[in-house]
Amino acid sequence: MVDLSATELDRYGRQLVMKDIGVEGQKKLKEGRVLIVGTGGLGSPAAFYLAAAGVGEIGLVDSDAVELSNLQRQILHHTGRLGRPKVESGRETLLALNPEIKVRTYHQRLDENNVKAIIRDYDIIIGAVDNFASRYLLNDACVAVGKTLIEGGVLQWDGLIMTIRPGLGPCYRCIFPETPPPGAVPGTRELGVIGVVPGVIGTLEAAEAIKLLLGVGRNLVGRLLLFSALDMRFREVKAERNPNCPACGKL
Repeated sequence: MVDLSATELDRYGRQLVMKDIGVEGQKKLKEGRVLIVGTGGLGSPAAFYLAAAGVGEIGLVDSDAVELSNLQRQILHHTGRLGRPKVESGRETLLALNPEIKVRTYHQRLDENNVKAIIRDYDIIIGAVDNFASRYLLNDACVAVGKTLIEGGVLQWDGLIMTIRPGLGPCYRCIFPETPPPGAVPGTRELGVIGVVPGVIGTLEAAEAIKLLLGVGRNLVGRLLLFSALDMRFREVKAERNPNCPACGKL
């Protein structure tokens, strides 16, 4: 197992004193590899907190460049980086926060030809995408290669999060079987989102990933957690595997 430097022992001191983390748990985080698909409203806080916690390798996937309209919620980026690839902006931000980690970037859009090759090198995948095509593509690929996927979504004042562990609980298609036709369901571009909501959900995605790397706590497998900022409440919906699911039904 990897060792921790004197700098790391100081940096992660508030975690090292926790009985369910300690030095050995921090080494697990340092050895951990998490891929974040999307460096926008969800991916930004998720990446920030994973980097701060000392997850050793973080991958960032995004094909877009930083736009002014992003900055209301996408806290990895700032005004001085307008027009630059989001993955480059994100990498600079994360390494400025914690130069002890590694950040790999993929300035490309996931598709059927590259998705399995990209996710294969990582322990955990965080879904932080803003369209249904990418969400279903990522779900199906993670199920096919047996990767844990932490899925999040936001719209206006609401958000949701669930954890998908192939063979141990339902996948995204078990709950939402069919990909909606393009344009059938309005998204944040049409209906908007308040920036704090992806902040909450992205932070929860980071918390789920940290627990999974450490092997502690209870995860959101078989549980869909819903958040309403207007009501300021969380609600949990139990989810079951669909034996006829086209993605995970045969596992």
